[in-house]
Amino acid sequence: MKGTIIGAGWFAAQHIEAWQRMPGVRITAVADAAPGRAAEFADRWKLPAYYEDAEDMLARERPDFVDIVTPSPTHLKLVELAANSRVHVFCQKPMAPEWKECTAMVEAVKEAGVRLFMHENWRWQPWFREIRRLIDAGFCGDLFQSTFFMRGGDGRGTHPYAQQPYLRAMDRVLIYEMLVHFIDTMRYLMGDVESVYCSLRRINPAIRGEDCAIIQMTFESGALGLIDSNRWSGPAKPAITNQTFLIEGSRGSVRMTPEGDLWTNDLNGPDRAQAFEKPENGYKGDSIFALHRHFIESLSSGARCESEGDEYLRTVAVVFACYESARRNEVVYIREILEGDS
Repeated sequence: MKGTIIGAGWFAAQHIEAWQRMPGVRITAVADAAPGRAAEFADRWKLPAYYEDAEDMLARERPDFVDIVTPSPTHLKLVELAANSRVHVFCQKPMAPEWKECTAMVEAVKEAGVRLFMHENWRWQPWFREIRRLIDAGFCGDLFQSTFFMRGGDGRGTHPYAQQPYLRAMDRVLIYEMLVHFIDTMRYLMGDVESVYCSLRRINPAIRGEDCAIIQMTFESGALGLIDSNRWSGPAKPAITNQTFLIEGSRGSVRMTPEGDLWTNDLNGPDRAQAFEKPENGYKGDSIFALHRHFIESLSSGARCESEGDEYLRTVAVVFACYESARRNEVVYIREILEGDS
């Protein structure tokens, strides 16, 4: 299967590293509008071709799919370009800055008869896949609560977010860029969200958006969820996950450490270490490779992808509901976003 990449920044390197280990997939070209960046990327990763114009690349390369790894304000235009070229799309999260743009992306691929897969790798981290396996095996029983606790110290100082400095100028930062991962993972483990109540604040005056958030969630099942996070208090170089996670049920609980280790408790004794396969290569437990493999399997078989564009709208709706809740200082129901125009 032949693919191309749009975007040659820091995270695109994580994508191409995984693609080049993928059996049956060949990435033939990269496009980036910044002068010289595509050429440098192609040279580093030994790609046959590079372009500054994405439309030219799609016309010349005629790929089966394109992997979009660019800032989110560009996503709608690039998805529409790919759809018009009848090319399947893998698109890095966040989806788009406005709800109307997100739904327009889904409509564009639907009308063109191609597919949009959103690149949401968090749920593919091996510790979360193992938690899902334990849930499905009945270890936890009926789930009633889940909690993320995250502290990321890369947000301190006058020049925070060294790997992604563009975050400093964004009006929406912590939930839009980072906690969307947690929200999607909670949906994967707990089911769809019914409502949220969210409180936000900015700690670092060197940024425009929020860097501290507490999100209370009620799931459609009646279970509760909590995300407690900031990017100020933690270590500057955190462990692999930079968070702890706890999921609790009527029969037992599972706790994840910042190192990605799992501990189970069956309510009858102390926590016990849970053994599972945890790859050491690749990005965060080789989650990008696992997600890319899922993309290709879904595209080859025609089966639904876990992060199909229309499905991922349910994650994005929770993100927008959080900001609306903080603005109104009240509970917001997710259906308000899904059924609304903005």
